[in-house]
Amino acid sequence: MKLKIFLSILVFLLFAASVYVFFVLGKSIDKQRNHVDLKKLPEISEKAQNLHAELIIADWHADPLLWDRNLLKRINYGMIDIPRLIEGNYTLQVFAAVTKSPSGQNYYQNKTNVLDNITFLAIANRWPVRTWSSLCDRALYQSNKLYRTEKKSRGKFIVITSKKELKELISLRKSNADIVGGVLAIEGLHALEGKISNFDRLYNTGYRIMGLTHFFDNKVGGSSSGVSKGGLTEFGKEVIRRIKEKSVIIDLAHASPQLISDVSALSNRPVIVSHSGAKSINNSPRNLSDAEIRLIASKGGLIGVGFWNEAVVDIHPQSIVRSIKHMVTIAGIDHVSLGSDFDGSVHTYFDASQIILLTDALMDEGFSNEEIKKIMGGNQIRFLLKYLPDN
Repeated sequence: MKLKIFLSILVFLLFAASVYVFFVLGKSIDKQRNHVDLKKLPEISEKAQNLHAELIIADWHADPLLWDRNLLKRINYGMIDIPRLIEGNYTLQVFAAVTKSPSGQNYYQNKTNVLDNITFLAIANRWPVRTWSSLCDRALYQSNKLYRTEKKSRGKFIVITSKKELKELISLRKSNADIVGGVLAIEGLHALEGKISNFDRLYNTGYRIMGLTHFFDNKVGGSSSGVSKGGLTEFGKEVIRRIKEKSVIIDLAHASPQLISDVSALSNRPVIVSHSGAKSINNSPRNLSDAEIRLIASKGGLIGVGFWNEAVVDIHPQSIVRSIKHMVTIAGIDHVSLGSDFDGSVHTYFDASQIILLTDALMDEGFSNEEIKKIMGGNQIRFLLKYLPDN
């Protein structure tokens, strides 16, 4: 009898633990890691409202695909979902896939072969078993997740993979502002698992922007937060050639200075740095030196200014604008854009629905309407219309 009671209690505890891990824990981590300060939007001037309504807003980087969410439903935590993007008047959001995050992750030095936080999240968020051990399958799963969102959106959300599709999105938005587009990006080509054959798997499932590294060195090259801080490897050079053949956009966020230099020397196509800041504002390994900013701009590239403290020191809109102003001074107005890092385990002041605060802050700083239009999305759309694949 005592054994039966013990077994019953054990089964109940195992069941309760399973429910907690698979249905509660992942969301709990999401809420803790993605915190927004602003609860209610303050009064915004009519002038800012009118300008904001005219903007084509686009952002180079956000990570909501990592979390256990239905992107079609507005939630009260985190920073991005489709309703909040529409409310913020976004035209386009880049959705990044994170496939590995080292235990003890920091901005200074991370080893490659350590415990991986995404394995735990993949299990807790009920991703397919194949994703528990394969980085490439994690990327494919997140791509499929975004396409399922498109399918269920009833036309409110469209995944963009070509110039033609982006032109169609812009045309649609002229008569219906309740539509937003998404582009798939990958944060680190460790997802190739050292196999060039996996490049086509990623490309064929929609990835059009590829970050070479994340928080650690990989077989492509060195990370700004890795151990070696090295440049392109021989495998990395092979990957760059394949990227060029398929008109994929290179993202040098998280790249080491040597990797930035090597890619700039090897590739004649402009690159982006999707989410970063200026070392002159905050001397962090994650940020760009003025020389790197000039180099990227000189080749026609774009830099997305981040919204979190490591990028801009202080998360208030005025501080973000301070970093934008510095970037504009160094790179020129045509090479600066937004790279929020929303939902990337960051603390921000506002979410996507409240992006008008940035429009208002740019106006207060004295940027002209035309300059604000470029920064808030015009530069990014122009870049994508030029460098996305044709079809």
